[in-house]
Amino acid sequence: MNKKAVIAMSGGVDSSVAAYLMIEKGYTCIGVTMKLFANEDIGVSKEHSCCSLDDVEDARSVAMALHMPYYVFNFADRFRERVMDGFVRAYENGRTPNPCIDCNRYLKFDKLFMRAKELGCDYVVTGHYARTCYDETSGRYLLKKGLDESKDQSYVLYNLTQEQLAHVQFPLGGMTKDKVREIAGTNGFINAKKHDSQDICFVTNGKYSDFIEEYTGKQYPEGDFVDKDGNVLGRHKGIIRYTTGQRKGLGISSSRPLYVVGVNPSANQVLLGDNQDLFETTLIAEDINLISVESITEPMRVRAKVRYRHKEQWATVTQLDEDRIKVVFDEPQRAITSGQAVVLYDGDVVVGGGTIC
Repeated sequence: MNKKAVIAMSGGVDSSVAAYLMIEKGYTCIGVTMKLFANEDIGVSKEHSCCSLDDVEDARSVAMALHMPYYVFNFADRFRERVMDGFVRAYENGRTPNPCIDCNRYLKFDKLFMRAKELGCDYVVTGHYARTCYDETSGRYLLKKGLDESKDQSYVLYNLTQEQLAHVQFPLGGMTKDKVREIAGTNGFINAKKHDSQDICFVTNGKYSDFIEEYTGKQYPEGDFVDKDGNVLGRHKGIIRYTTGQRKGLGISSSRPLYVVGVNPSANQVLLGDNQDLFETTLIAEDINLISVESITEPMRVRAKVRYRHKEQWATVTQLDEDRIKVVFDEPQRAITSGQAVVLYDGDVVVGGGTIC
């Protein structure tokens, strides 16, 4: 029986080559681009061309070249509720979110999964640099790093469930970016040399605070910068403008470098300190998802990373209850930030992860 797959096509070179590779393997493929927001949601006038219009046309061009059906699905309501609203709430509560993780969790591998089933497809395929396999010993599907560690995206995929892992494929997991571009160029794809997207898709000018104020229609009040003893050091311009580890843009003079070491939304205060105040050994994470094991029944040695570009560090993880873990690093880590994800690794296998709280 011929297998069918939905290809999540962003308009970039990675998802385009993923589609090509699946067709080469004999799958019947359907290309899909998710429309995630309207112009007015991100502060762009309705008359302005949609910021993702070029991406849609690039994806459509590749789908046509591959003789593949192509659709644009409107998931804007879901994206607004789960990603954009969550992004705003996090900053309002002194956290620093990772909206790409939420988008994968609630859109690509939830909403799109359901649509794929409706279309009678066996798999959802994306251009992520990660790998999956089935482990006969444990009877569990595993998520593994991409072989090209400089492009590995397993960190943003730690929320995948066993059901989802059984029906997802990442064709680029064993490839380098250079090889992907070579395949795209050989096949004449319009996006073969297209630059990778670096910014959050719905923050058009790179300033999160501007987006939040435009999106909510609110102005966030000034408050006090304070030190760890409660001494007032100056005035901040609204807590949404600050995140743990930040040094630039504080707007106060000091005889020594000062860094944001915490945000207290209830008191509308931003806590400042020295660089050494940013180092901690222990974190608690909630809303956890475990992949390689069903539960952590005893302290487990892992390597853990606390942000996407963080280098993994040795740590011991203990599961506190069904929804929380405690991670204790061998060495203090800088700027462990509430709202970011901690992801645990056993070699190249993702053990699981959660949201730092």
